[in-house]
Amino acid sequence: MTQVATRIPTRTRTLRVPHAYSSVPRTRRTIGEDLRGRDVPATVVDEAELVVSELLGNAVRHASALPDGTVRVHWQVKGGVVELDVTDGGGRTVPMPAQPTLYATRGRGLRIVRSLAHEWGVLDEDRGRTVWVCLGGPSRRRRP
Repeated sequence: MTQVATRIPTRTRTLRVPHAYSSVPRTRRTIGEDLRGRDVPATVVDEAELVVSELLGNAVRHASALPDGTVRVHWQVKGGVVELDVTDGGGRTVPMPAQPTLYATRGRGLRIVRSLAHEWGVLDEDRGRTVWVCLGGPSRRRRP
């Protein structure tokens, strides 16, 4: 009798990507492919791709890298809800949605994230700053 190993999909994924703008499109593709492979609804996949692009771009633009020169991107799927975290080395300002002027070419990213997220927040810890988002429904995450 032979045993066949069945592949159980990993529920959580973590990437450490270089603290560089070139990491944004690669990470966006990786998350999109992973979520589509888990049968996450297409609208939630689209939202996750957009949100990770905004959060990772903000981490590169406004924050320092983690001590190893990277930014950590972590996501998991729980009951159809995507929980996504981006952790960097922190910056001078706390991430918050800005009120851009009418003709501003920047400053709308976190407003977009807030509009797509069921929940979102910022955690400052000794090891860095994490911006987290829940897409597709409420989180089961425990808040401090």
